[in-house]
Amino acid sequence: MNRVVDINLSAAELMQISQQLGLGLSREEMLYIREHFRKLDRLPTELELQALGQEWSEHCSYKSSLPLLRRWIFDIPTTTEVLLSEDAGVVGLDEEHVYVVALESHNHPSAIEPYGGAATGIGGVIRDVLCMGALPIALIDGLFFASPETPIASIPSGVKAPRYLLNRVVEGISDYGNRVGIPTCSGMIAFHPSYLSNCLVNVGCIGVARRDEIVRSRVSRTNEILVLVGGKTGRDGIHGVTFASANLSQESERKDRSAVQLGDPITEEPLIHACLEANKQRLIAGMKDLGGGGLSCAVTEIVGAAELGARIDLAAVNCREEMEPWEIWISESQERMLLSVAPQNLDMIATIFRRWQVQCHPIGEVIAERVIIVTYHEKELARMDGQFLLTPPQLLVHRDENREREDRSILSSRKDELKEAKCIPAHYKSFPEPSDYNEILLQLLAAENIASRAFVIRQYDYEVGARTITKPLQGRQITSSPADAVIIKPLRDSYIGLALTCDVTPQFTARDPFWGAAAAVDEVCRNLAAAGAVPHSLADCLCMGDPTVQKRMEEMKGSCRGLNFVARALGLPFASGNVSLYNETDIGSIVPTPTVLGVGIIKDIRTSLTADLKGEGNLLFLIGRTEDELYGSEYLALLGREEGNLPRVDPVQLQANCTAMARGASEKVIIAAHDLSTGGIGVCLAELTFGGGIGCQVDLQSLTGLRPDSKLFSESNSRFIVEVPPHQETNFRTIFRDCPVYFLGMTGGERIQIDDNGRSLIDVTIDSARTVWEQGLSKYFQEERWISAS
Repeated sequence: MNRVVDINLSAAELMQISQQLGLGLSREEMLYIREHFRKLDRLPTELELQALGQEWSEHCSYKSSLPLLRRWIFDIPTTTEVLLSEDAGVVGLDEEHVYVVALESHNHPSAIEPYGGAATGIGGVIRDVLCMGALPIALIDGLFFASPETPIASIPSGVKAPRYLLNRVVEGISDYGNRVGIPTCSGMIAFHPSYLSNCLVNVGCIGVARRDEIVRSRVSRTNEILVLVGGKTGRDGIHGVTFASANLSQESERKDRSAVQLGDPITEEPLIHACLEANKQRLIAGMKDLGGGGLSCAVTEIVGAAELGARIDLAAVNCREEMEPWEIWISESQERMLLSVAPQNLDMIATIFRRWQVQCHPIGEVIAERVIIVTYHEKELARMDGQFLLTPPQLLVHRDENREREDRSILSSRKDELKEAKCIPAHYKSFPEPSDYNEILLQLLAAENIASRAFVIRQYDYEVGARTITKPLQGRQITSSPADAVIIKPLRDSYIGLALTCDVTPQFTARDPFWGAAAAVDEVCRNLAAAGAVPHSLADCLCMGDPTVQKRMEEMKGSCRGLNFVARALGLPFASGNVSLYNETDIGSIVPTPTVLGVGIIKDIRTSLTADLKGEGNLLFLIGRTEDELYGSEYLALLGREEGNLPRVDPVQLQANCTAMARGASEKVIIAAHDLSTGGIGVCLAELTFGGGIGCQVDLQSLTGLRPDSKLFSESNSRFIVEVPPHQETNFRTIFRDCPVYFLGMTGGERIQIDDNGRSLIDVTIDSARTVWEQGLSKYFQEERWISAS
């Protein structure tokens, strides 16, 4: 039932044990374990080794990434009130309330079983927010695939077609979110060749709670009862975290499918209500989601956070099938929560969960000694030191005292580089100017990284709960302008709003992880500002390749530094986050992908901005400088070229622009706004016209020193196009006096007309542009025959 494992063996033999038991432990870790048990003068049981495999996995321990996170991501100086960063981040909203934010990845499971992987990712991130005592009120997703146009013949064996993955991931998110009754109201989709064999599925959740109802992901004191609530425990998800802590291979489809969990939103929905009701009655002392590592990690971490221990009886766990004790201990079956409850509250907890028809079973108690004791029908199967379980050998390295000096030096050099970047002359282009800008614009609008996401958005119920104030599609037309961020109303009796968005541009991070990550923070901030909100907090999901490869860790280091460079300058904390490594296969690694989720505050939702033009005869202004920065742009991708300057970020100017945008919205000087990102000015102007069917007449003559294609399609950061009523022009210029401002033209008509010094560059009807934009992505959702390549 729970055999003792002989580990007094050679290093090679220890590695055979690690592989045979699916532990995912390295040679050094197995040797470290051997020495630990030699000091105890005994051999470990299989359950103890399985527990170490879970807790020491990259997924659970962050053993490779934690030093970088401590240096660059944690503890950024801020005026934002971050109360807690545990399973989710808890951030002050007003005097009585907080919002809770979490961002997670479910990449490996989604590559193997995209529907189930995406669905259980949504379920897991909901429970991350729930375990802080918050009501989940909104979902957000960041999805990354190879091109849906990838020919079947070029897809390696064992890899699913990108079009199939795209369809099934969206279905998984839609089905789970819709059925559990939480709106998926914001997100992004990006396409890049590096995601062919390893798609990325990043999911986030926002919740709201009263300050006096916040729960910790830790027990409070000894003698509390540990109660397992929610779904039954089964064999699904066994070795899920070790599977997620290794590279995918051609054998993963066959070998690792059982590591993918099974989702059940119909069980999750009453579980949410039961947990919140029990918490409202002050019956829960601590609460933790059962995610990666199952009971093994949840128990160890919830008591370890209080430097206490636990005694667990696995026979008390409600199983859906006959299981070995070690399987019960590490199963990652979904829709389960672990509660820490004072003994006198146990009966009341049971009554609440029985009323909601949710399983509720006491499985153990908190003890004073920092040790995890696991029994099964009164037989002791494990007695593990809690500190040892939570500390893989990689985390024993002490911090170098000289690192802070090094950190400051690196950031200073990057600021110098930014100053030099501002002096870079226009890039000499090795190709002629296009002869037909109309055709270029139409092709860009149909490009997979620009085309409308309406077909995806409309599969999500983004209005359930009646909190979604501005929608992901905006305007009066059936086909609307795309939102930069959505605004939700978290509180019933207040006009305060939360703006939500997420972003990263893989084409930028592929060239330079530092500037690509910096650009991700920039885009998130300007998305929030374009909705009329003030950026308030961030969450990050750092998706990288194999950490044992030096280049991959350099990419991660560069990404972390880039995030810090902008976030520190703006005083924006990373309230929550996630790291996903080993996103790599035999055919290569993903490009570094530091997905950033942004939360903004808008004091009055009635002053929120949308991205559709509002009327005829209004003024159009460009905010921010347009540089000759075309590297990684969709324009050069269309031409099949890689050259030029990568967009850089000036955090000081970004902050000035965002501050002015928020003031302009609150004073109703600006009536529409859209940030400039993929596709530059040309695409931005087109998207502004789609929602209201109102055209524009623009001249780019104020943008000097650039070739027309750079003016139109440069993807320089920190820029917006805004619509201003003529009578507000003076107030507008006063508010934006510290920002680069360029008059572009007027709104009106039914065409998109863009000139340069009187020369006509673009002149197309709104209908023709909107048609190619709305059809660009929807065609990939019309065929069901795209399955795994054989």
